[in-house]
Amino acid sequence: MNRRTKIIAVGVAVLLAAGATAPAMATDDGPARSGTAREAAALTGTAKLYRPAGDDITFSFDAHLAAEDNMNPEAATGTFSFRHVFPDGTSGWAKARVDCLVTGGKVAVVTGVVTESDTPFRGKRVGVSVHDLGGHDRLGYSWIGSEPEETKKLPKCVSAAPFEKVERGTGDFRVLPWQPEYPES
Repeated sequence: MNRRTKIIAVGVAVLLAAGATAPAMATDDGPARSGTAREAAALTGTAKLYRPAGDDITFSFDAHLAAEDNMNPEAATGTFSFRHVFPDGTSGWAKARVDCLVTGGKVAVVTGVVTESDTPFRGKRVGVSVHDLGGHDRLGYSWIGSEPEETKKLPKCVSAAPFEKVERGTGDFRVLPWQPEYPES
């Protein structure tokens, strides 16, 4: 039995034992379900960006990297979406299928190809970053630059730093830190 299989087997055994004495167990790294291995990484939640001019900008995430895909962030699954309603009532929205998720500590970068939208993003890869600060979350996005979306070719797992503030009381982003396992040298 290889080292990784042993680690997973021991982890499952510990979770099963904990599940027998408690309905659920949680750590700083996120919830663990009874009898299942911990996800390798995750980004979930919804928040509205802080915009004093009256813009209503909301981002939602449901991105996951399964335990068995721990060393392959491009195997991440899920969706994310965003909607921007301008003060004059015009709006734009998009929904993307996740194609990469990398997290470190309380920071996540997720990319995906836009599958539905009323913007030029449709069919393009976009990236979003989140800093989970427990109610004072921050967010960044790949389209901050001046290059037109029609010509931009964004690589997987790339976005701008989380520079935007989230409106007080709306930030419920949750980042589950990725813990890659490297072979011993």
